[in-house]
Amino acid sequence: MTEIMERAGRREWIGLAVLTIPALLASMDLSVLFMAAPALSADLEPSGTQLLWIMDIYGFLMAGLLITMGSLGDRIGRRRLLLAGAVAFGAASLLAAYASSPEMLIAARALLGIGGATLAPSTLALIRGMFHDAEQRRAAIGVWTAAFTGGVAVGPIIGGLLLEHFWWGSVFLINLPVMVLLLIVGPLLLPESRNAAHGGIDVLSAVLSLAAVLPVIYGIKEIAADAAVSGPAVALIAAGLVVGVVFVRRQRSLDDPMIDVRLFRSPSFSAAVGTNAAVTFATAGMGAIAVQYVQVVLGIRPFAAALWMLPTVGGTIVGIAVANLLVRRIAPGIVVGAGALVAALGFALVTATVEVDSAVGVVIACYTVLVAGVGMAASLVIDLIVGSAPPSRAGSVSAMSETAGEFGAALGIAVLGSIAAAVYAGELRAALPEVSSAATGSLGAATALAGELPPEAAGELLAAAREAFTQGFTVTAAVGSVVLAFLALVAVAVFTRRPATVHRSPVTPK
Repeated sequence: MTEIMERAGRREWIGLAVLTIPALLASMDLSVLFMAAPALSADLEPSGTQLLWIMDIYGFLMAGLLITMGSLGDRIGRRRLLLAGAVAFGAASLLAAYASSPEMLIAARALLGIGGATLAPSTLALIRGMFHDAEQRRAAIGVWTAAFTGGVAVGPIIGGLLLEHFWWGSVFLINLPVMVLLLIVGPLLLPESRNAAHGGIDVLSAVLSLAAVLPVIYGIKEIAADAAVSGPAVALIAAGLVVGVVFVRRQRSLDDPMIDVRLFRSPSFSAAVGTNAAVTFATAGMGAIAVQYVQVVLGIRPFAAALWMLPTVGGTIVGIAVANLLVRRIAPGIVVGAGALVAALGFALVTATVEVDSAVGVVIACYTVLVAGVGMAASLVIDLIVGSAPPSRAGSVSAMSETAGEFGAALGIAVLGSIAAAVYAGELRAALPEVSSAATGSLGAATALAGELPPEAAGELLAAAREAFTQGFTVTAAVGSVVLAFLALVAVAVFTRRPATVHRSPVTPK
């Protein structure tokens, strides 16, 4: 029997607009506190450790719970989970805005992470169910990708604007009207979907999932923060990997697993998940270094630096639009490979053109080329992941895509950040053999040390440190260029050899 693919109408496209806003907020809350950190530190006076937890616990819990929440949405209904998450996210935002102690803010950020873990996979899974036509689905996922990736760049800008007029808690209150709007229009515009064949949530699998993801993410972030491999961090990563093996073995033994690991038997599916992780590996690692370069080497204030990063959001949107045009005539795998090559070109331009005294516009232009390529690859890769799995698994598969991205980002910041730190330390020692070990630890430490030195010695140290950091930046960009060029070859080889198979198993409407 021939299946007629129904094209989405006005209701679905309006529903997409509703879904992109919570996706934007979920990613924006990863970075919105960057600008507010000094103000909340002055008000709540958290310790150094407490401030780190305030900044990081949202991302930790969001990453750790994505798989569980995606699977839960498949079972109880994706719209139901999204609306429940909206309530939790809104309540936690209110609690965070009026937190009166560091402990209260940490708890509120933890609740926000739990709510964020329900929003991201639910929105993507609902898009999968609303757009059955492949071309329309790619366009819809492109819009979602632009919102989700752009939120991280927009967060500091929104935070900076609010902090010019209001207190630090206002950065959380912007979530409330959006969550209220979602609760009002969601039931009217968004169709409910779930798989009636699924049973209840497997609590043991949920615990194992969390126990596998959190130690690995935390360990990688510790290595990135210290710019060195430590025993405790390695032990955490190893423990998480061991639990991950136990989790996978359990999924293979269950009739109704949280994640259908058999999907990874498909080379296209495995390559799409791996490509998603690899793209975020390169871009997140470079993004962290680029922000430091713009702020510390070029001396641009944080809010102005955030505004300068705004063109990169436009680059992402352009890349997504170009990919959706090309894929109408060219195989998706070739377009993904082309996107990776464009991103590799952006990295290469950083290596070839960026110097210690470069104009900020030059850096942003190179980075915009980079993110345009990422936009070309990322939206199609997400579509390949979501489209190659059965609709009954839309929530858990969406969560797998996002979890792969979280792992890739954390690993990229750790690995590429370590390369940059090693080059920086080596170059600074070569320029100033008698420099203290504190100065070789980071550019920020060198800047702080220069403040305690006589003017002539301080100028010499700052000049050498900035030059060394720039060398680390460009060397790391060269590594990123090689990684993405290799990724382009792999993507073309795998995706063109065996295109993804789109499953059409029924979804039970409600």
